[in-house]
Amino acid sequence: MGVGAGRSAGRWPGVRRFSGRRPDGGAPGSRGGEGAGAGRHPRGDERARDAKHLPDDERALGGERASARDSSTVCSRRWFRALLAVLVTAAVVVPLTAAVRPRIPAPAPADLTPVTAATLEGAYAANRANAGLAARMAAGHGDRRRAAADRALAAPSRRLLAFDGRGAGRAAEVFGDLAHAGRVAVLVPGSDTSLDTYGRFRTAAAALHRALTRQAPAGTGTAVIAWLGYTTPATVSTTAITPDRADEAAPDLREFVRGLRGITGPDSRLTLVCHSYGSVVCGRAADGLDVDDLVLLGSPGTGADSAADLRTRARVWAARGGGDWVAEVPHTDVDLFGTTVGFGTDPVSPAFGARVFSAGDGGHSDYFRPGSACLANLARIVLGETSEVTHA
Repeated sequence: MGVGAGRSAGRWPGVRRFSGRRPDGGAPGSRGGEGAGAGRHPRGDERARDAKHLPDDERALGGERASARDSSTVCSRRWFRALLAVLVTAAVVVPLTAAVRPRIPAPAPADLTPVTAATLEGAYAANRANAGLAARMAAGHGDRRRAAADRALAAPSRRLLAFDGRGAGRAAEVFGDLAHAGRVAVLVPGSDTSLDTYGRFRTAAAALHRALTRQAPAGTGTAVIAWLGYTTPATVSTTAITPDRADEAAPDLREFVRGLRGITGPDSRLTLVCHSYGSVVCGRAADGLDVDDLVLLGSPGTGADSAADLRTRARVWAARGGGDWVAEVPHTDVDLFGTTVGFGTDPVSPAFGARVFSAGDGGHSDYFRPGSACLANLARIVLGETSEVTHA
């Protein structure tokens, strides 16, 4: 299962291994105190007698400790029950919801040789043509929403480095002059991102490119790539709390970065900006990625215990807005029903060891908001102006 697999379920708060025997030596289901000496432990009787002779304040302190333990146990059990509720709901609702919508017909992706700076414009044109064909097929199928999304991507002004209209859809769109860019950022999205919802992801990438253009020193070429290169999980689903989709996506992200280096050359500065579940993808792909900086935004965790465990030469950054609900997510992992649930250490915690920077007071969808502290810091990281980054 990758990082986090094989860890004891005992690490999950409130979950204990059940051996089939009671701690006092009685059989499962037996109750101490029923009948003469049934299930009784002599040391328990001694502790009960000793407690009678303790001062009142010590007995009260013992009661407070027990109350604290009970409160912690109740809280942990609530988390676990909530987790199980999500799992059950997702297991029932999501498949039924997906079944309502029929499969949308689309052509296979354009057959292209490895793209270079010299063939970049030809690749853009081929992928736009493929998006146009996908739009016509979706329209013929009666799916106006997908047809509109594909048609927008097929517009002459769009720079599509990749496109696949099948299923939820995949695309990689370039903002800026990639062939001459010395500073490049690749955005990796989180859950609920598909061709149908691509507009909001595109808006984030465009906002970052505008910030880079404003802040870049004269003569510095910049580019941003919106990489929708995997099938993202639905927010309310079992896939959103397991690393399975990330494990599937990691090889594709590594391959994309290798291909990107073939376009930009080895001297360009490359930054991976990973939002929400996208940070799980980046965490899984980190080992072997040829990037200079790895940024985790609103991350539920990466599946690694620390930045060092990502085994990347890149500088690892992390940020979370003051209003981001991800702060309330239990940052742990557990083996449950044969799979890993959760993503481990909180990336903005000191224990993780990332470079934590200021993201302001925004929520989970505000990291690329124009004029925000987070967007300004992201631009500084991409441009290599790391000493100017404001820290949380």
